[in-house]
Amino acid sequence: MTINEVIRRIEQVGVIPVVRAGSVDEARRAVEAIYAGGIPIVEITMTVPHAPEVVRQVVREYGNDLLAGAGTVLQSTAAKRCLDAGAEFLVSPGLSISVLSTAAAADKLAIPGSLTPTELMTALDSDARLVKIFPCGNLGGPKYLKSLKAPFPDARLIPTGGVNAANAAEYFAAGAFALGIGADLVDLAALRDGNLNKISRAARELAAAVQAARPPAALPSSR
Repeated sequence: MTINEVIRRIEQVGVIPVVRAGSVDEARRAVEAIYAGGIPIVEITMTVPHAPEVVRQVVREYGNDLLAGAGTVLQSTAAKRCLDAGAEFLVSPGLSISVLSTAAAADKLAIPGSLTPTELMTALDSDARLVKIFPCGNLGGPKYLKSLKAPFPDARLIPTGGVNAANAAEYFAAGAFALGIGADLVDLAALRDGNLNKISRAARELAAAVQAARPPAALPSSR
């Protein structure tokens, strides 16, 4: 997929589920549950053992039906491994110019993390198309995002950290482009107990909350 196609898919779905798990099998089951719940995007974090292989397996199994990316990508070497495995986008908790450069060289999307206005300026000056605001919930959540959007009205921001179905509408009202959600969606206890239905139900609830908060007619156009 092209970078624009990936951005459009993220925009259309409105949420990027963050998968953190203790094993390859747990991660694959989390992806299965999220997809069954109606969310066709996943971010496999590099904290998952053998994360690039998980990405490779997900890409092989789901193909174009599910957009697979890699998260917690901290260095260019990890970025390359994930891209070689088929990741369509990379997400970092902070700003890494080397990760941005590696993704750009492969014509793939990298979403750096920022928190302060200075970090956001640096990310945008480095040609970041989307920027993750992390940990957004710790600095005021939707109110903080709204404050950032005032001087950066055209920035496409993805708040992550403390985001859930209950406050999704507040984040979109504050100007979120999409939402990043991890522990509030992928319940590790349920995952380890084999209760995938609980995760699928949470995914359906989240998808419904996003749809209600941002009806199709109100969607902005990707550039």
